[in-house]
Amino acid sequence: MSRRADLCLSPKPWGECPGASAFGHSPCVSEETVMYDHRKIGRELDLFDTDPLIGSGLPYWLPNGAAVRHALEQYIRSAEQRAGYRHVHSPVLGKRQLYEISGHWSHYRDDMFPPMDLGSEQVVLRPSLCPHHAVIYRSRSHSYRDLPLRMAELGGMYRSELSGVLGGLSRVRAIHLNDAHIFCTLDQVAAEAQAALDMIRRAYEALGITPVRYRLSLPGHGGKYIDAPEMWERSTALLTAALKQSGLVYEAVEDEAAFYGPKIDVQVADGADRESTLSTVQVDFHQPKQFDLHYIGSDGAKQRPVMVHRSIIGSVERAVAHLIEHHGGALPPWLAPVQLVIFPISEAELASASALAEQCAALGLRAELFGSERGKLGARIREARLVPYQAVIGPKEVDSGHVALRLRDGRRIDSLPAVDVLERIGALIDAHSTELWERTSRAS
Repeated sequence: MSRRADLCLSPKPWGECPGASAFGHSPCVSEETVMYDHRKIGRELDLFDTDPLIGSGLPYWLPNGAAVRHALEQYIRSAEQRAGYRHVHSPVLGKRQLYEISGHWSHYRDDMFPPMDLGSEQVVLRPSLCPHHAVIYRSRSHSYRDLPLRMAELGGMYRSELSGVLGGLSRVRAIHLNDAHIFCTLDQVAAEAQAALDMIRRAYEALGITPVRYRLSLPGHGGKYIDAPEMWERSTALLTAALKQSGLVYEAVEDEAAFYGPKIDVQVADGADRESTLSTVQVDFHQPKQFDLHYIGSDGAKQRPVMVHRSIIGSVERAVAHLIEHHGGALPPWLAPVQLVIFPISEAELASASALAEQCAALGLRAELFGSERGKLGARIREARLVPYQAVIGPKEVDSGHVALRLRDGRRIDSLPAVDVLERIGALIDAHSTELWERTSRAS
């Protein structure tokens, strides 16, 4: 079903707009459903752009987009640290032999960039991070007491996508993946997969998005997949157990697995109801065998670990594209490129407005000053309609040190001391809340 709508040019009070949401993007929805194009909104908000000189499928991030991206990355890294992950960094290049061992070269070569000759060796832009992480695990000895070992990286990888399928941020050639690999015993696999699903659920709550379905992606027929029936059966049973223990309804779909193992795909949909995979959990017996990974068991003998692949938000590019479209550019406050815009009514209030902007910067809030040179107050408010918080500074505010605060959804907050306003905004942002204001606080 096609969708169409425009953003409200003048924000309405909370609940008056039929399309208002907890995120305050207040789309005035017609009888047709809403559709937002992240490419159009991304350029309007100065998030990203492309240039033929850089190349197709290689967008660059402008300062506003970099702010969104860094906030998302910071959230993921903090969540991973709290969950016991250790972060690593690995190079975006690897010898061709690395991918021959992992199986990517034989099963995934058409999606990889051609090898580059370096003397007698060939190196490849990596299509995946997992071979590097397997080598990092192998570089040190491990005991059963070390497991599960959770290794995470937000790293670059490259896919040789055809020009016809490229589009904005949703399909690119340079990908930055929120990736992790858990090296664990067989008995630990289901619990680790279940914990990863719980991390995905919490991340989606903070991002204000909802999956349309969970898909158990299974192999199909032909040479696309590793030929190891017993391995596939064991992996599928473990992922099925994790889904059931998490209480999730899922659909099993053939011919959607990774070449080395089945996976749980968390599916999201865009405004035209087209599905894509944002997050994944995978079980892999293949690569631990290929790289001869082991740990010393309680009996003193070598044991083979299982490798659980896990991505909470998938690629940063696709995640941001989906968030822009889902929220119509009105991102949750903690993720918004500009969190607070300050409006001095006239030149007389400019000094006080500038001082407030400096307070915001000192607190880590992303604030911008929209002075009278940008037009009348009403025009400036409309220009900043997607910014979560709008602080109007007039003569009364200068004299009192208070702030007259407007929320993105059109609500107005009772005048408060500037320090209190910034403290409350900061608390919501630090909590990664999707709310614009505390529900117990007074707003009109």
